[in-house]
Amino acid sequence: MDLALRDLGEYVQAALPQFVQWPGEKECDRLHRGELVLLAGREGIVRVLTFLRDDPNCQFKQLMDVCGVDRPGEPERFEVVYNLLSLSHNRRIRVKVTTDERSPVPTVTGVFSSAGWWERETWDLYGIYFRDHPDLRRILSDYGFEGHPLRKDFPLTGYVEVRWDDEQKRIIYEPVKLVQDFRNFDFLSPWEGMQALLPGDEKAKQGEKR
Repeated sequence: MDLALRDLGEYVQAALPQFVQWPGEKECDRLHRGELVLLAGREGIVRVLTFLRDDPNCQFKQLMDVCGVDRPGEPERFEVVYNLLSLSHNRRIRVKVTTDERSPVPTVTGVFSSAGWWERETWDLYGIYFRDHPDLRRILSDYGFEGHPLRKDFPLTGYVEVRWDDEQKRIIYEPVKLVQDFRNFDFLSPWEGMQALLPGDEKAKQGEKR
């Protein structure tokens, strides 16, 4: 691991020992493509991001992105990832928070106002709830959309389909209907699996009779 990033991670962890820890035992878990990775406690995320923004040794003044990760096999299946940039020190840091379907994550809009739309996107796509968010509503999908499409257990076909009804002159929602029957593939080549006669096959049979 880069020595400067290792020192920075240990510095942040020493300053906030009750809120920050290394995400894993391996160095590859702590440094990813030149970015420091730290794991923060859910209830301490506001305190951690405030420290990273204001501390002179950190100065991560820009929140570049907030995104979600779904790991269904984990006790807390969701990760919220905060990507920060320090122009002063030319460094990047990635802070992760874990949660489940019922436990909300405190909003960080009071620390970075730009987090408002990204937290809305994370809520829309993953269903991760952000407590005290000033305007937590869908941002990419429609307001009547059911479910959260980036969850691993969300069906590929969705729950409803949307179409324009010319008689009612409005958009209507209907349950997804798969009109095509299930097909059983025999995995034969076109020459082996094709049983029907093609145009011109009768000429070949006439030639065999001769």
